Amino acid sequence: MQYMKLGTSELNVSRICMGCMGFGDAARGQHTWTLDEEHSREIIRRGLELGVNFFDTAIGYQSGTSEQYLGRALRDFISRDKAVVATKFLPRTNDEIESGITGQEHIERMLNRSLKNLGMDYVDLYIYHMWDYRTPIYDILDGLNRMIKAGKVRYIGISNCFAYQLAKANALAEKEGFAKFVSIQGHYNLIFREEEREMGKLCAEDNIAMTPYSSLAGGRLSRHPGETSRRLKEDDYARLKYDATAKQDSLIIRRVAEVAARHGVSMTEASLAWLLTKVTAPVVGVTKFSHIEDAAKATDLALSQDEIYYLEEPYVPHRLVGVMAQNTAVASGEEHVWSTGKQKI
Repeated sequence: MQYMKLGTSELNVSRICMGCMGFGDAARGQHTWTLDEEHSREIIRRGLELGVNFFDTAIGYQSGTSEQYLGRALRDFISRDKAVVATKFLPRTNDEIESGITGQEHIERMLNRSLKNLGMDYVDLYIYHMWDYRTPIYDILDGLNRMIKAGKVRYIGISNCFAYQLAKANALAEKEGFAKFVSIQGHYNLIFREEEREMGKLCAEDNIAMTPYSSLAGGRLSRHPGETSRRLKEDDYARLKYDATAKQDSLIIRRVAEVAARHGVSMTEASLAWLLTKVTAPVVGVTKFSHIEDAAKATDLALSQDEIYYLEEPYVPHRLVGVMAQNTAVASGEEHVWSTGKQKI
């Protein structure tokens, strides 16, 4: 396993981040394919054996049970200072806004719940899960800064935002003496490269770590066209993100298979090896041993410049989907789904 500093922070993270959205009580979440605690623990243990020290979860994953499973496993398998734990908080709810709960109060409440779920005194990276258009960014930054001063958070990150939002937020943080965002968790992979337009350039210039989610496009970049899995069948959100472009994406997926065959490795390894040339640490969702084993091996695979070009060449622009499409609708004044409490995580 290789390791790297997370942006301007002092966190030394594994180049593969274990995404924990697949862990948690399926009866308490949006997904039917998540793992129970016993199987989640086995995969977390295997990740640690392979050198993974960076774990990403969220309070919104299976009503906090993902945090609970992760926290108990890490407590049993490793000392707290050896793990880098990231979790995320959601926007204020309608009820909170109507009852006058401020952004600062909301953050403290959510963080305390996450710390209780994790069984920890602090988190290494606390991530603003999606832009809250009804809460001033000053309140968000102030609330996060207070939690850092309280010793409950070491560093802060952001997810699902536009480059201009991140740039403005960090400029305000610098002006007010607040902590800046050191990482961005956006939607980025070989068949969805829209982050390269603005976000990638901002992060390179300001040394902000990119830790993208959906790094294998919901499994599409790890399987030959036509192959399926339980998650591919049941993950409605992934289908929302990728089904509309399946035909044009299939050419890239076939090229991934060619490059993987040339090296004698899995498609997962080839796809992630490409992504590792662009980012600090992709978040890789795992529900099987093979998922984390292949991801770990990707850090040892070096692609040639010709292979990188061959994988990239067929790409065509994609429309924004999922949370970022919702962000666009909100920014233009249209109704957004989380105003009715129907979050898509």
